[in-house]
Amino acid sequence: MNHTVIQDAFQALAAHDPDRISAVLTEDAEWLSPPGNATAVALGATPHMVGRDAIVRFFAKDLPRLFARDLAAAFHHLHTDGDRVVVEATVTATLADGRPYANDYCFVFELREGLIHRVREYVDTARGHRLVFGDAPRG
Repeated sequence: MNHTVIQDAFQALAAHDPDRISAVLTEDAEWLSPPGNATAVALGATPHMVGRDAIVRFFAKDLPRLFARDLAAAFHHLHTDGDRVVVEATVTATLADGRPYANDYCFVFELREGLIHRVREYVDTARGHRLVFGDAPRG
């Protein structure tokens, strides 16, 4: 059941659909990404989003400015232990300038009452910077 919540969440995030994204998050949800990650740097965004509204705004309005189309996540492994779901995935997209993006991620989701309460995101930040900026890491 909890793995289905996560799969639905990824579909909502990839579609940039604010109503669908909102529907999978607790009101006080948090999303923690590595500080200085390329996405946050490129968009001038915080790597620690707090609250459903902030997360929805980021994925529905901000992220499409960088990941312009074809956003998808190919799951390699999905591990469920109670209210915790760990996902290993490759995230792909077409950047706003037309270049491809593909990077490996690990997400740790903590659920509360069937909704996403906290996400910890792990990613190769140096690779992300090379893909987004084409040079050495910034930030």
